[in-house]
Order: sequence, then C-alpha cells, then structure tokens
Amino acid sequence: MLAYSTCWLSHRYDDGYLLAKEMKWHDIRLLEISHGTKVSLLPGIFKAYEEGLVNICGVHNFCPSPVDVMIDAPDAFEFTSHRENERQRAIRLSIDSIYTCEKFGGEYLVVHCGTAPIKSYSKELEAMALAGEIHSRQYVKLKHEFIQKRREIAPIYLQRVRDALDIILPHAEEKRVKIALESRSHYEQVPTEEEMLQLLDEYDSPWLGYWHDFGHVQRKANLGLLDHHQWLESVHKRLIGCHLHDTIWPHKDHHIPFHGSIDYDALMPFVPQSLPLVWELNPRRKTKEIMESWKIWEKRYGGTYEWPEK
Repeated sequence: MLAYSTCWLSHRYDDGYLLAKEMKWHDIRLLEISHGTKVSLLPGIFKAYEEGLVNICGVHNFCPSPVDVMIDAPDAFEFTSHRENERQRAIRLSIDSIYTCEKFGGEYLVVHCGTAPIKSYSKELEAMALAGEIHSRQYVKLKHEFIQKRREIAPIYLQRVRDALDIILPHAEEKRVKIALESRSHYEQVPTEEEMLQLLDEYDSPWLGYWHDFGHVQRKANLGLLDHHQWLESVHKRLIGCHLHDTIWPHKDHHIPFHGSIDYDALMPFVPQSLPLVWELNPRRKTKEIMESWKIWEKRYGGTYEWPEK
C-alpha cells in the first residue's frame, strides 16, 4: 500500500492544507506525517484529512516536532539517554505522538529508540569502504571489534528501551496505535537487528512490531554488518510497514528508488501489499524523477492505494 512521507514537502510550506493539496495533485492520497512536521502545519493537514483530500496511515515520532527544538531532530530526546529528564521527555513526546496519530486516524507510530555511546565505528568503516579497503584485514578486524564492543555495552541501553516501552505501550493499546520500532542506519544505534528480535520476542504484543527502513538496513548491509535479504526474511512476520528510499553505495541514503543499489526484486516478496510502504525521500529530490519512479514501482510491484468508497 503505497504512501508518502510529508518530509518531502513539509519544509516548503507554512500551510499544511496546501501541502496536502499538492500531494493530491500528484495523485498521492495516503500520507505519513513525518518527524520535523511543524505544529503549525497540523491544522491544515487535519482540515485536508477531514475534507477527504488525503488519508493518514501513520505518524513518525516525534510529531509534532518539539517547539523548543529548532531543527528536524527526531533523536533530540532518546530513551537510552544517561539523563533521566531526557528519557522522560522522550517518553512524554512519544505519548503525545500517539494521540496525534489517533486524531488523524493513523494506525502506527514509527519510533527511534536511541543510541549506545560508543565511538563512531560506522564512519570509519564507511571511509575504509570508499577507499576500497572493505576486504582488507584491517577492515575485518575493525568490524569485529565494533560488533564486540557494541554487544558489551548493550544491556543497560536495551533495558532503558524496555523501561520506556512499559510506559508507552499501554497508551498505544488504549488508542489502538501500533508502536513500530524502526531499523536504524548505524550499528551504534538501538536496537541492532539482534536486539530487535530480542525485544519483539519479549513483547509478544499486537501493539508492538517492526518498521523496516530499506535505506537504513542497506547501509549496514553495504558495510558487511548484516545480510539485507536474510534479515527481512527473519523478521517479516512482525512487520508493520516500511520506509522506502534507495542507497548509493555505501552510505548515501534517502535517494529515489531505482537510483541506487537496493535489490528490490529480492526483498519485496517479504512485504505484503496490504502494509504501508512509505516513500521517505530527501526534499531536494526532483519531482519529475520521483513520479517516474513511482509509476515504475506501481507497474512492477503494485500496491496502489485504493481510496475508500463512502
């Protein structure tokens, strides 16, 4: 079920109603309200939703964006923070986002959990990959060191995620909004794929599931930290939806599908067409190229959103 994130247009508008009208003009009727969507845009988007111009499939944490954060910063407050007040702020903002989602008739909230404090191994590995050293002994040694140290520090930060979910999930169940834990672009972030499976096993709840970000996972696959195909196959039964964008090797993401290196033919069999497949693109991408790829996608994989009859 194809949808589009408001991140494509939200920086161009001061009126959410006009944003929604442009989406409709492109024949895009199903939207995800992204993080970074200013609170001032929500009344106009809600008006468009009430008038039937668009529907909302879900919301990305935090929404609306915190008024005291002047940039698009979904990780400004994290469940994993060593500061208690920041952890509590992340929880409160997440609960607020659940209420935003319910108001707009959305079904899910995409959630970032946080980061484990460790030196930026990912940047080192990306630089070595770009230098053609991905098969060198030095690269393999650094990657194994990274994985080992990341696992060693994991328990305390994973427990902080559990503490947050224990508070958030009752609100999600009450409002019938699914919490979708998103795959992240860096192995330093929480949860890793290994930790994701652990959390999903521990919280065997219909209100908690997995959100697959194609570009994020591909970045880690390009560094040899996982196999994209095997990972999606192993977790697809808990899948709530996906963010769709392409990756130019090894780490430049949020590109237009079919403009990068992701093998969609191998991956799409694990994604039911009934689930939201949300195009999450950099706002600098050209509209003409986006719509050309959109048409190719519809022809190749289907998933066109059918506007409900009233």
